[in-house]
Amino acid sequence: MTGVADHLLPSDMPVTLIDADGHPVPETGRALPDEATLRRALASLITARRLNDQAYALVRQGRLAVYPSSHGQEACQVVAAQVLADGDWLFPTYRDTVAVVERGVDPVEALTLLKGDWHCGWDPYEHRVAPHATPLATQLPHAVGVAHAARLRGEPTVVMALCGDGGTSEGDFHEALNFAAVLRAPVVFLIQNNEYAISVPLARQTAAPSLAHKGVGYGIPGERVDGNDAAALLSVLGEAVERARAGGGPQLVEAHTYRMQAHTNADDATRYRADADVEAWVARDPIARLSAYLRVDETAYREQAERVAEHVRDGLNRDVEPDPAQLFAHVYATETPQLREQAAQLTDELDRSLDDEGALR
Repeated sequence: MTGVADHLLPSDMPVTLIDADGHPVPETGRALPDEATLRRALASLITARRLNDQAYALVRQGRLAVYPSSHGQEACQVVAAQVLADGDWLFPTYRDTVAVVERGVDPVEALTLLKGDWHCGWDPYEHRVAPHATPLATQLPHAVGVAHAARLRGEPTVVMALCGDGGTSEGDFHEALNFAAVLRAPVVFLIQNNEYAISVPLARQTAAPSLAHKGVGYGIPGERVDGNDAAALLSVLGEAVERARAGGGPQLVEAHTYRMQAHTNADDATRYRADADVEAWVARDPIARLSAYLRVDETAYREQAERVAEHVRDGLNRDVEPDPAQLFAHVYATETPQLREQAAQLTDELDRSLDDEGALR
């Protein structure tokens, strides 16, 4: 494909600024982010890894119902949040707890849904973070709608919409790209290509040269980036966000990364991938790479990560007494007579089941 669509095509190879050994890649045509920006990223990466591992431990202790770990993918999520301005929006998937926390959501609140509670855990409008989306890609058309609405109002809002490689196989993904392109909505679609949709490898999902190429058919420029290189992500995603903010329309970015742990605690990854394949990605760890480049004392960063882990343990180890009245809250904007009747019936039944001291009979 040449000519008019050349500007839509991604790089032949993913953009990399710092190699796996922590050395700057020469002649990339892109400047490395400044040291303060990279230090901020490293601090967040260390906290993110600790949060991932702490949450996985809480699953084994029965304090979380499920946890889709992003161990190894933290750079994608940390940077996706860091390149956004306060007024921008983030639309995460179920695996993007790290990105949610990086946007300022209390990590205990960010894990509420995964604990099995009935609500998402945080106020989306306060943090400008949509709820976790468990169904694949269903959040992407919503992200485009928010971006389009902001553009109609003349607001400088950009929306970062996250999905995985499995999400690109869903109809919602393609509808969202077409919708965004036609409306020139200020959306950055970030695909975290971790090579597996649960047990389905990428080769069984698509025959495209890359996932970033999927934008071409919709008139959306695509780019590929090393998803384990925080510096490259800062450059590519930062550029995409500013382009969208300036009225340049949507962009599709494919970040090449790897899911180091199982899909969730309910998955046995050894049934569909070899340990040697996982081991090959250990040397490409995003934290080790950035740390090797910066060569800074990480003591303060790791102490902060431990404080976050302690806060998560304390928050999730508290037993919350369920309130049956919540069954009837937020069902309708205006409560219906039937709902009031049902609530009264439950209250009466509960009252009759308790003795004079408030204990169940």
